[in-house]
Amino acid sequence: MRLGINLGYWGAGMDADNLAVAQEADRLGYAVCWAAEAYGSDAPTVLAWVAAQTRSIDVGSGILQIPARAPAMTAMTAATLDALSGGRFRLGLGVSGPQVSEGWYGVGFDKPLARTREYVEIVRKAMSRERLTHDGEHWTLPLPGGPGKPLRLTVHPVRERIPLYIAAIGPRNLTQTGEIADGALLVFFAPEHAEETTLAPVRAGRAKAGLDLDGFDIVPTVPMAVGDDLTALADHFRPYTALYVGGMGSREQNFYNRLARRMGYEKEAAEIQDLYLAGDKNAAAAAVPHRLIDSTTLIGSRERIADRMRAYAEAGVTTLSLAPAGFTLPERIASLRAGAEALELAGLA
Repeated sequence: MRLGINLGYWGAGMDADNLAVAQEADRLGYAVCWAAEAYGSDAPTVLAWVAAQTRSIDVGSGILQIPARAPAMTAMTAATLDALSGGRFRLGLGVSGPQVSEGWYGVGFDKPLARTREYVEIVRKAMSRERLTHDGEHWTLPLPGGPGKPLRLTVHPVRERIPLYIAAIGPRNLTQTGEIADGALLVFFAPEHAEETTLAPVRAGRAKAGLDLDGFDIVPTVPMAVGDDLTALADHFRPYTALYVGGMGSREQNFYNRLARRMGYEKEAAEIQDLYLAGDKNAAAAAVPHRLIDSTTLIGSRERIADRMRAYAEAGVTTLSLAPAGFTLPERIASLRAGAEALELAGLA
């Protein structure tokens, strides 16, 4: 199992330190540095900046939003970043959510699975430098009856196949991801529930493609905090968990809330959502069960975190991307080093 670092969103308040964090992760041998986008910073700009000032760590989009870009534009971006980084780019894609897709981009959130499948097909074809043609439900290339003609990408990616990941939570999305992608980007991944919530549907998708899990990258992002007071450390992640389970999306379309319910927190997930949507975020955070936080984060001493890392590896995780707690650069660097030390203690380095 390898380690990654997730920088999250540029503009989240720790921007001045992000390059130093990425460079330290590079020095420590972390495998990949991910950057996110929602409706603030874009991921490619951040990744180009990081790639230009690191040596060996991969840079990955976690994620590029499908409604934000035409698929051919995503292929251009991926090929360019791969060329500029010397073959270190990983392309993570996702449909985002209905509020962002329709509110920010003006793109309907209809048929997200079919849209993703078609998008990936076009991106793969463009990155392979075939002449680009496509006749689908969501995209037609070239447009019929006009001056457009099939074109070929002029940029040569360093690698023949740039690794392609999909952010997936629900069972159908996970199955499709297993079928059409090289890896899955996950959140709120609990090793104890890995088989039923993640691996079984991914494995089913791989089987559809005539493949098994060998070579498929299982990549959860996991918040981490080092210390002795487990209650205080868990409390640090209460607002984060409440935001996703309670407020990320509408009552009808909250994928994270559904995931918590599938993990056995049916009553708790409903209460958190009710409180959050009613505007009582503090009460929603207080309603998050300690065991939900403990099972989906890395908290405690280095030895305890090492034990949990073994559980993640045994559950099938191949790249464990850390989101270290800390509001200062020394705190974040210390967490990065603790992660590397815990991996070694776990015998996984």
